[in-house]
Amino acid sequence: MARDELHARFLEIANGLSPDLRVAMERVGPPEPRDRGDQPVAGFLARAVVGQQLSTHAAATIWSRVEAMADGEGIAIPDDLTDEHFDVLRACGVSRGKARALLAIRTAQAEGRLDGASLAALDHAERSRRLRAIHGVGQWTCDMVAIFHCGDADVWPETDVAVQRTFTGLISRRRKPARAAARFSPQRSWLARYMWRITDTEPDGD
Repeated sequence: MARDELHARFLEIANGLSPDLRVAMERVGPPEPRDRGDQPVAGFLARAVVGQQLSTHAAATIWSRVEAMADGEGIAIPDDLTDEHFDVLRACGVSRGKARALLAIRTAQAEGRLDGASLAALDHAERSRRLRAIHGVGQWTCDMVAIFHCGDADVWPETDVAVQRTFTGLISRRRKPARAAARFSPQRSWLARYMWRITDTEPDGD
């Protein structure tokens, strides 16, 4: 389905749920196509883990420090991390748990468990099961991999606070968010991206 056709479909569905939802989605317009380029899964995971439970600004600030450290040492993140980098990552603002997660992602990559083509060929549930076996990788990160790296069209990130708060605030309080989101299937990933766009344009959005 073309982007403009998808936008028109979403506005029609949104109008049936809540005029506020339709107005908000019409105001921000449809999300732009995403191009992940050739970024390896391990690199995507590393950045996603660093950004977990942080505002967009805070996540970007800490990741920029990690990148600066990596550039200074001439290493790739997470491939070239060693246990000796633990304290260096902490000094960049990475929490203890997330630093351990980055080292676990490095190990998974070295063991061949993060092959992009193999993971993309899996359904979301099986891919999530495999990724969650890596220390520090939770369902939110799996959902981000699905939406932004693998391009899955129908993933609804129920653990994303911004998406859930924004969507719930725009639909009738009598409606269950997951059931309302199901109306947008099989393109719920796009619905999530609308919610992020709306969040980012709010006065207090990050």
